Amino acid sequence: MLFTQYYLDCLSQASYLIADDTTGRAILVDPRRDVDEYLTDAQARGLTIEGVINTHFHADFLAGHLEVAAATGAWIGYGRRAETEYPIRKLSDGDRISLGQVTLQIMETPGHTPESVSVLVYEHADDTVPYGVLTGDALFIGDVGRPDLLASFGVTADELGRMLYHSVHRKLMALPDAVRVFPAHGAGSACGKNLSTERQSTIGEQRRTNYACAPMSEEQFVALVTGGQPAAPGYFAFDAVLNRKARELFDHARPARPLTPAEFLAARADGAVVVDTRDPHEYAAGHIRGAINIPADGRFAETAGSVVAPERTILVVAQQGREEEIVTRLARIGFDHVVGHLPEPDDAFREMVAELTPASRVTATELRDALHRAEPPRVLDVRNAGERDQGAIDGSLHIPLAELPRRLDEVPDDRPVVVHCAGGYRSSVAASLLRAAGRTDVSDLLGGYGGWQTLRHPTAA
Repeated sequence: MLFTQYYLDCLSQASYLIADDTTGRAILVDPRRDVDEYLTDAQARGLTIEGVINTHFHADFLAGHLEVAAATGAWIGYGRRAETEYPIRKLSDGDRISLGQVTLQIMETPGHTPESVSVLVYEHADDTVPYGVLTGDALFIGDVGRPDLLASFGVTADELGRMLYHSVHRKLMALPDAVRVFPAHGAGSACGKNLSTERQSTIGEQRRTNYACAPMSEEQFVALVTGGQPAAPGYFAFDAVLNRKARELFDHARPARPLTPAEFLAARADGAVVVDTRDPHEYAAGHIRGAINIPADGRFAETAGSVVAPERTILVVAQQGREEEIVTRLARIGFDHVVGHLPEPDDAFREMVAELTPASRVTATELRDALHRAEPPRVLDVRNAGERDQGAIDGSLHIPLAELPRRLDEVPDDRPVVVHCAGGYRSSVAASLLRAAGRTDVSDLLGGYGGWQTLRHPTAA
């Protein structure tokens, strides 16, 4: 058996290539949209990719099933409840897929979504204990998939939570302890609230350590897994729908279009949003007025999908040589409307001086002093609810970053605003979003809440 896990840190997303090395027959599970790596590996090993299985309709990225099928002729498989605009092979509980000796078996595990499946992997067709199980978003390492996302239209979180209870406690936990667990996501994903940094585990280990796998009633489970979830990024519903559609294929060879400063500004005037992917310090030193700062060195795609509407056309400012990377990362979430980018931005900025503006950033000491004034600034906390539970700045307003685009009106405009997150990444994004919406006196907190804590300033949970 050949078994390869591909892990994409930016989206905390795992995909898998499983093959029988005697027959050369292979299956891909949950591939991302830029599929060259899978195809190159398969060719190097003399493998034929016969099928693509998506464990469910993903909400956090655009899956690469159509790209793989176009390149290889592979069939596309989903759980039997799935309905799509393109031809699929519907997979039911107990279905077996032979690659030779290596055999896959479908286990229906609804709950994260109604059509969710897990895939049991047997190294030999007659093995009584599977080598492993690809759990999709049903079971994570340290957590289970959240049942409250909009990926499942017409089904409530309570209904999905009850499905998930039976999938986890009655099916997955019924597997032998030795079975390896390979989930579709890891730490950082918004598909759960307590995901581990580990990329594989065992059923036995999850039985012992995963809070959601401990013995409990169905009612207790539903209450536990539906509470305290992070705010879902705005693009999740968009991707969940797009993964059902016969959409346009991603073309890795299509270059990001370089624009002159005049062309760039003309596209902005036509309604394109400027996404500045540089470090927050570089952005603060000088950026194009109205640009949203989404640093590339972080959870770029997920963050972009949280603060930029899917239908918007996009202009990119990036460090020289990273333009193609940025276009690909946006394409992974289905954001294909990149008009172009500024080549050699430092040189371009010299021709755009009238359009440049700095961004205010304050230290924790400066914020502490400002809060003691007669007219203190408004403090906006853009962390998730679970983070805020660990402590908060007295009197701060709480709006998670993923919710900020639709809640901008809740941020008072009678005083200056200081935005903070945990360390400074999300606060720069949020502050730029407020400025783009017309707020003129907005700063973000250097070092975030971590920097604030070092002052030993009184906090309120």
